[in-house]
Amino acid sequence: MQNFDTVRTSGANAAAIDAGLRAYMSRVYGLMSVAMLITGVVAFVIGTNDALLYALFSGPQKYLVMFAPLIMVFAFGSMINKMSVATAQLVFWAFAAVMGASISFIFAVYTGMSIAQVFFATAIAFGSTSLYGYTTNRDLSGFGRFLMMGVIGLIVVSIINLFIGSTALQMATSSIGVLIFAGLTAYDTQRLKNDYLGMSQYGADAAMVGKSAIMGALSLYINFINMFMMMLSLFGNRE
Repeated sequence: MQNFDTVRTSGANAAAIDAGLRAYMSRVYGLMSVAMLITGVVAFVIGTNDALLYALFSGPQKYLVMFAPLIMVFAFGSMINKMSVATAQLVFWAFAAVMGASISFIFAVYTGMSIAQVFFATAIAFGSTSLYGYTTNRDLSGFGRFLMMGVIGLIVVSIINLFIGSTALQMATSSIGVLIFAGLTAYDTQRLKNDYLGMSQYGADAAMVGKSAIMGALSLYINFINMFMMMLSLFGNRE
Protein backbone atom coordinates (compact mmCIF):
# COMPACT_ATOMS: atom_id res chain seq x y z
CA MET A 1 0.00 0.00 0.00
CA GLN A 2 2.86 2.34 0.85
CA ASN A 3 4.54 1.69 -2.53
CA PHE A 4 1.27 2.37 -4.34
CA ASP A 5 0.88 5.74 -2.56
CA THR A 6 4.47 6.64 -3.41
CA VAL A 7 3.96 5.87 -7.08
CA ARG A 8 0.63 7.73 -7.12
CA THR A 9 2.20 10.80 -5.46
CA SER A 10 5.14 10.69 -7.83
CA GLY A 11 2.81 10.54 -10.81
CA ALA A 12 0.74 13.43 -9.47
CA ASN A 13 3.89 15.51 -8.93
CA ALA A 14 5.10 14.74 -12.43
CA ALA A 15 1.75 15.80 -13.88
CA ALA A 16 1.80 19.03 -11.85
CA ILE A 17 5.34 19.83 -13.02
CA ASP A 18 4.36 19.13 -16.62
CA ALA A 19 1.35 21.44 -16.35
CA GLY A 20 3.50 24.09 -14.68
CA LEU A 21 6.08 23.81 -17.44
CA ARG A 22 3.45 24.34 -20.13
CA ALA A 23 2.09 27.37 -18.27
CA TYR A 24 5.62 28.75 -17.82
CA MET A 25 6.53 28.39 -21.51
CA SER A 26 3.17 29.86 -22.52
CA ARG A 27 3.95 32.86 -20.34
CA VAL A 28 7.40 33.20 -21.93
CA TYR A 29 5.97 33.16 -25.46
CA GLY A 30 3.14 35.46 -24.42
CA LEU A 31 5.54 38.06 -23.03
CA MET A 32 7.66 37.78 -26.14
CA SER A 33 4.63 38.21 -28.41
CA VAL A 34 3.54 41.40 -26.63
CA ALA A 35 7.09 42.75 -26.91
CA MET A 36 7.10 41.98 -30.63
CA LEU A 37 3.79 43.82 -31.04
CA ILE A 38 5.15 46.89 -29.22
CA THR A 39 8.30 46.83 -31.35
CA GLY A 40 6.32 46.52 -34.56
CA VAL A 41 3.96 49.39 -33.73
CA VAL A 42 6.75 51.76 -32.67
CA ALA A 43 8.88 50.85 -35.69
CA PHE A 44 5.97 51.40 -38.08
CA VAL A 45 4.92 54.72 -36.56
CA ILE A 46 8.44 56.13 -36.68
CA GLY A 47 9.47 54.43 -39.91
CA THR A 48 6.56 55.85 -41.90
CA ASN A 49 7.06 59.39 -40.58
CA ASP A 50 9.81 61.23 -42.45
CA ALA A 51 10.16 63.91 -39.78
CA LEU A 52 10.67 61.39 -36.98
CA LEU A 53 13.12 59.37 -39.06
CA TYR A 54 15.13 62.49 -39.84
CA ALA A 55 15.16 63.51 -36.19
CA LEU A 56 16.46 60.12 -35.05
CA PHE A 57 18.85 59.13 -37.83
CA SER A 58 20.13 62.32 -39.47
CA GLY A 59 22.95 63.16 -37.07
CA PRO A 60 25.25 61.75 -34.39
CA GLN A 61 22.20 60.83 -32.31
CA LYS A 62 21.65 57.90 -34.67
CA TYR A 63 24.42 56.02 -32.84
CA LEU A 64 22.60 56.51 -29.54
CA VAL A 65 19.39 55.20 -31.11
CA MET A 66 21.22 52.21 -32.60
CA PHE A 67 23.11 51.23 -29.44
CA ALA A 68 20.44 52.13 -26.85
CA PRO A 69 18.89 48.60 -26.92
CA LEU A 70 22.29 47.01 -26.29
CA ILE A 71 22.93 49.33 -23.34
CA MET A 72 19.45 48.71 -21.95
CA VAL A 73 19.66 44.92 -22.16
CA PHE A 74 22.92 44.78 -20.19
CA ALA A 75 21.57 47.19 -17.57
CA PHE A 76 18.31 45.24 -17.33
CA GLY A 77 20.13 41.95 -16.84
CA SER A 78 22.24 43.37 -14.01
CA MET A 79 19.33 45.05 -12.18
CA ILE A 80 16.41 42.64 -12.58
CA ASN A 81 17.05 40.90 -9.25
CA LYS A 82 16.36 44.21 -7.49
CA MET A 83 13.07 44.75 -9.34
CA SER A 84 9.59 43.46 -8.70
CA VAL A 85 8.05 41.27 -11.37
CA ALA A 86 5.71 44.11 -12.41
CA THR A 87 8.59 46.57 -12.74
CA ALA A 88 10.69 44.09 -14.71
CA GLN A 89 7.81 43.55 -17.09
CA LEU A 90 7.41 47.31 -17.64
CA VAL A 91 11.14 47.65 -18.31
CA PHE A 92 10.86 44.82 -20.84
CA TRP A 93 8.05 46.69 -22.61
CA ALA A 94 10.16 49.87 -22.59
CA PHE A 95 13.08 47.96 -24.07
CA ALA A 96 10.80 46.62 -26.81
CA ALA A 97 9.71 50.21 -27.63
CA VAL A 98 13.33 51.40 -27.80
CA MET A 99 14.16 48.45 -30.05
CA GLY A 100 11.28 49.49 -32.30
CA ALA A 101 12.75 52.97 -32.62
CA SER A 102 16.18 51.49 -33.30
CA ILE A 103 15.00 49.37 -36.25
CA SER A 104 12.38 51.79 -37.58
CA PHE A 105 14.64 52.74 -40.50
CA ILE A 106 13.73 49.46 -42.22
CA PHE A 107 10.46 51.02 -43.40
CA ALA A 108 12.47 53.63 -45.30
CA VAL A 109 14.92 51.10 -46.75
CA TYR A 110 12.81 48.04 -47.62
CA THR A 111 9.42 47.59 -49.23
CA GLY A 112 6.51 46.85 -46.92
CA MET A 113 5.79 43.58 -48.73
CA SER A 114 9.32 42.26 -48.30
CA ILE A 115 9.30 43.23 -44.60
CA ALA A 116 6.10 41.21 -44.13
CA GLN A 117 7.42 38.26 -46.13
CA VAL A 118 10.71 38.13 -44.23
CA PHE A 119 8.88 38.49 -40.92
CA PHE A 120 6.73 35.44 -41.61
CA ALA A 121 9.73 33.48 -42.88
CA THR A 122 11.56 34.38 -39.68
CA ALA A 123 8.55 33.32 -37.60
CA ILE A 124 8.56 29.90 -39.28
CA ALA A 125 12.31 29.46 -38.78
CA PHE A 126 12.10 30.65 -35.18
CA GLY A 127 9.15 28.41 -34.37
CA SER A 128 10.84 25.37 -35.88
CA THR A 129 14.11 25.82 -34.00
CA SER A 130 12.34 26.65 -30.75
CA LEU A 131 10.20 23.52 -31.08
CA TYR A 132 13.33 21.49 -31.71
CA GLY A 133 14.96 22.88 -28.58
CA TYR A 134 11.87 22.07 -26.51
CA THR A 135 11.36 18.52 -27.75
CA THR A 136 14.85 17.18 -28.43
CA ASN A 137 16.51 14.78 -26.02
CA ARG A 138 19.92 15.96 -27.16
CA ASP A 139 21.78 18.09 -24.63
CA LEU A 140 22.42 21.48 -26.26
CA SER A 141 24.19 23.07 -23.29
CA GLY A 142 27.60 22.52 -24.84
CA PHE A 143 26.72 24.83 -27.71
CA GLY A 144 25.94 27.80 -25.47
CA ARG A 145 29.47 29.12 -25.01
CA PHE A 146 30.34 28.59 -28.67
CA LEU A 147 27.22 30.45 -29.81
CA MET A 148 27.80 33.36 -27.42
CA MET A 149 31.35 33.72 -28.71
CA GLY A 150 29.82 33.90 -32.18
CA VAL A 151 27.45 36.66 -31.04
CA ILE A 152 30.34 38.68 -29.61
CA GLY A 153 32.20 38.26 -32.89
CA LEU A 154 29.14 39.44 -34.83
CA ILE A 155 28.81 42.54 -32.66
CA VAL A 156 32.48 43.46 -33.12
CA VAL A 157 32.39 42.92 -36.88
CA SER A 158 29.11 44.83 -37.22
CA ILE A 159 30.52 47.82 -35.34
CA ILE A 160 33.60 47.81 -37.56
CA ASN A 161 31.41 47.60 -40.66
CA LEU A 162 29.50 50.73 -39.58
CA PHE A 163 32.65 52.65 -40.49
CA ILE A 164 33.81 50.49 -43.41
CA GLY A 165 30.45 50.05 -45.11
CA SER A 166 31.36 46.80 -46.84
CA THR A 167 28.39 45.12 -48.52
CA ALA A 168 30.23 41.80 -48.79
CA LEU A 169 31.09 41.84 -45.08
CA GLN A 170 27.49 42.68 -44.21
CA MET A 171 26.22 39.77 -46.30
CA ALA A 172 28.70 37.40 -44.67
CA THR A 173 27.85 38.47 -41.12
CA SER A 174 24.12 38.27 -41.87
CA SER A 175 24.43 34.74 -43.27
CA ILE A 176 26.45 33.53 -40.29
CA GLY A 177 24.24 35.47 -37.90
CA VAL A 178 21.05 33.72 -39.04
CA LEU A 179 22.64 30.36 -38.22
CA ILE A 180 23.97 31.57 -34.87
CA PHE A 181 20.65 32.99 -33.69
CA ALA A 182 18.76 29.96 -34.94
CA GLY A 183 21.09 27.85 -32.81
CA LEU A 184 20.61 30.19 -29.86
CA THR A 185 16.85 29.88 -30.19
CA ALA A 186 17.02 26.10 -29.79
CA TYR A 187 19.59 26.40 -27.00
CA ASP A 188 17.65 29.06 -25.07
CA THR A 189 14.39 27.15 -25.37
CA GLN A 190 15.95 24.02 -23.90
CA ARG A 191 17.67 26.11 -21.22
CA LEU A 192 14.38 27.69 -20.20
CA LYS A 193 12.74 24.28 -19.99
CA ASN A 194 15.56 22.99 -17.78
CA ASP A 195 15.54 26.17 -15.68
CA TYR A 196 11.87 25.68 -14.87
CA LEU A 197 12.38 22.02 -13.99
CA GLY A 198 15.19 23.08 -11.67
CA MET A 199 13.06 25.78 -10.04
CA SER A 200 10.18 23.37 -9.53
CA GLN A 201 12.52 20.86 -7.91
CA TYR A 202 13.89 23.38 -5.43
CA GLY A 203 10.60 25.13 -4.75
CA ALA A 204 11.31 28.55 -6.25
CA ASP A 205 8.84 31.28 -5.31
CA ALA A 206 6.48 32.98 -7.74
CA ALA A 207 8.68 36.08 -8.05
CA MET A 208 11.69 34.05 -9.14
CA VAL A 209 9.63 32.10 -11.66
CA GLY A 210 8.10 35.35 -12.96
CA LYS A 211 11.45 37.04 -13.45
CA SER A 212 12.83 33.92 -15.09
CA ALA A 213 9.94 33.99 -17.57
CA ILE A 214 10.63 37.65 -18.37
CA MET A 215 14.34 37.05 -18.93
CA GLY A 216 13.50 34.00 -21.01
CA ALA A 217 11.12 36.03 -23.14
CA LEU A 218 13.85 38.66 -23.52
CA SER A 219 16.35 36.06 -24.73
CA LEU A 220 13.97 34.62 -27.32
CA TYR A 221 12.84 38.09 -28.38
CA ILE A 222 16.43 39.16 -29.04
CA ASN A 223 17.06 35.98 -31.03
CA PHE A 224 13.97 36.64 -33.15
CA ILE A 225 14.79 40.30 -33.80
CA ASN A 226 18.34 39.47 -34.84
CA MET A 227 17.24 36.63 -37.12
CA PHE A 228 14.67 38.95 -38.69
CA MET A 229 17.09 41.80 -39.28
CA MET A 230 19.72 39.53 -40.78
CA MET A 231 17.26 37.72 -43.02
CA LEU A 232 15.90 41.10 -44.10
CA SER A 233 19.42 42.19 -45.00
CA LEU A 234 19.81 39.04 -47.10
CA PHE A 235 16.40 38.75 -48.75
CA GLY A 236 14.61 42.10 -48.35
CA ASN A 237 13.72 44.14 -51.43
CA ARG A 238 14.97 47.70 -51.11
CA GLU A 239 12.88 50.75 -51.91
